[in-house]
Amino acid sequence: MRSIQDSVEVLSGVGAKRLEALHSLGIYSIYDLITHFPFRYEDIQVRSLDEIEDQEKVTLKGRVVTQPVVQHYGYRKSRLSFKLALDSAVIGVTFFNQPYLKDKIYLEEEIAIFGKWDGMRQSLGGFKILGSNGDQDSQDFESVYHVNKSIKQKTLLTLIQSALEDYYAMIPEVVPESLRQQYRLMSHKDAIKAMHFPQTQEEFQQATRQIVYQEFLIYQLKLQLIRFKRKASHQGQPIIYDVEKLKQFIQVLPFELTDGQKKVVNEICRDLRAPFEMNRLLQGDVGSGKTVVAVIALVATILGGYQGAFMVPTEILAEQHFQTIEAFFADTDYSVALLTGSTKTKARREILEQLAEGSLDLVIGTHALIQDDVVFNHLGLVITDEQHRFGVNQRQKLNEKGTNPNVLYMTATPIPRTLAITLMGEMDVSILAQMPDGRIPIRTVWSKSDQLLQALTFIEKELRKGRQAYIITPLIEKSELIDLKNAEEMHQKVVDFYKGEWEIGLLHGRQKAEEKDAIMHAFKDNRYQVLVSTTVIEVGLNVPNATVMVIQDAERFGLAQLHQLRGRVGRGSAESYCLLLANPKTEIGKERMQIMTESTDGFYLSQKDLELRGSGDVFGVKQAGMPEFKYADVIKHAEVLETANRDVILMLSDQTFFEDSDFTSLRNYLDSEGNLAKKFQ
Repeated sequence: MRSIQDSVEVLSGVGAKRLEALHSLGIYSIYDLITHFPFRYEDIQVRSLDEIEDQEKVTLKGRVVTQPVVQHYGYRKSRLSFKLALDSAVIGVTFFNQPYLKDKIYLEEEIAIFGKWDGMRQSLGGFKILGSNGDQDSQDFESVYHVNKSIKQKTLLTLIQSALEDYYAMIPEVVPESLRQQYRLMSHKDAIKAMHFPQTQEEFQQATRQIVYQEFLIYQLKLQLIRFKRKASHQGQPIIYDVEKLKQFIQVLPFELTDGQKKVVNEICRDLRAPFEMNRLLQGDVGSGKTVVAVIALVATILGGYQGAFMVPTEILAEQHFQTIEAFFADTDYSVALLTGSTKTKARREILEQLAEGSLDLVIGTHALIQDDVVFNHLGLVITDEQHRFGVNQRQKLNEKGTNPNVLYMTATPIPRTLAITLMGEMDVSILAQMPDGRIPIRTVWSKSDQLLQALTFIEKELRKGRQAYIITPLIEKSELIDLKNAEEMHQKVVDFYKGEWEIGLLHGRQKAEEKDAIMHAFKDNRYQVLVSTTVIEVGLNVPNATVMVIQDAERFGLAQLHQLRGRVGRGSAESYCLLLANPKTEIGKERMQIMTESTDGFYLSQKDLELRGSGDVFGVKQAGMPEFKYADVIKHAEVLETANRDVILMLSDQTFFEDSDFTSLRNYLDSEGNLAKKFQ
């Protein structure tokens, strides 16, 4: 029985070699083929000379008034030329390296030609003949596909036409009828056909609406079903903590929680008490107070009789968290230990023994926490800070140290809502957008790259106040290919400028971990007053005494990364500064610098970064598992994504999806892909 999932090898003209060529394009089934959509369209409506511009691709229609002549030149090169009479003029037409077209051109016949108009020569460089004797195709758009050297545009288009003729009636309608009516969507089969052969601009727009919505609807449903299944499975460990004791701990903190922190704490604590394991992402801008929220969640876990684990990407960040939490625990009975690669053998053995017997409440550490000999007695909560710095397997290995423990991921990299919905739709997301009172905004200034000496002079004024400074460069060492300031060269310049009056450190990614930690510790202890570094200091270094951040060749960085670097200063009570030294060559580059000087809101900056640079370049989302849609784009079609997300949450919230016959086709589609779209008991 034939199916839309049949292999493309069933089509006429698809042998072993062509099948391999189609596979190289990711085309395996008939459905893959007919949803291999054009990436652009050529407008092939017939135009008149008075409405076209020089070098524009156009279709002109006229009468052949001279015999076509083929001239051969060079090696296998040719030029086919003739004259075409339009209503108002006679123009020259030339086809290069297509001598066989001569047999399709007849004197005194009408012909339509698609090509590029040369206004200076009053001639058309022909690409293709669209029709003759008035037999022009009525289609106004020419589809252009992604192909490779193994398969040509014309061949691919012929196969698509053949597949649509044979399988058109079998294309399933996946979007429920109620939603199709609500959004006035055309049928899926008509949308697919119109994507390849749009008759009008309006038809094309209606086709894209249906394709984009269906792609987002299916993807969001897959993500939300994972979330739904987790919450319906009741396989977690409810942590029933003493609410009054937790309130007492919060009340003795040396500061008042912001409204945002209170809201997020309530969300997390509600999850901890639930019968399913928590799977939550906590987003918070630099300095928004995520650590305090994490500490409160850990105290609730301890009060419920469970242990906590807090994994961070670097030893210095682990030490900072340990010192902070140890101070919070000073007047309590809660116990906390630090476990990193530098922990001495004896201390490590004692920590492992205490974890295994259950006498240690909390361990903070690096990837050392995922070693096989680290065994917990009763792990209830796993927190991973800067979670994108760890691989999926590393995070999972820590989660497996307990039996369905609650999991909280934290990141200081604000993620735009559309990316959060797409990348982490199966997670619950909490956002800390409000900054604690007393935080002084960082003053950001953009200067030209040759203003380095002025920047160093400004740094010196801060050093004389007892402050410290960072200088960031994009490269480690000199490159002959790229003229950028590099860390080693910059370090020498700074040393020469200050003539030994201040200690200057050098930090970069090629140093060994122990050396990097030693340098960062020295800077933290003010043994270095200036630290010249690459972006390895982007996350994790907390030096309240540092008040100046200079970023050389700042146009080389995205807004999100610039904001993270800027967040290394402004962590104390003194006013802090970020100096961007940049000579951007493009308008987008100039706009990025201007935006940085106008805003310190990480969420706003991340959204602008997404718009300016695209989803593939921001936060390395392609490596982070960004799905590849056939046509939908999370930036361009952000509103449709949010609509689909809202529709899916609504249909799952009252279990409509599992019971209503209107959703049968959607359930069947997911089941055919191996998704258990059934009612979870």
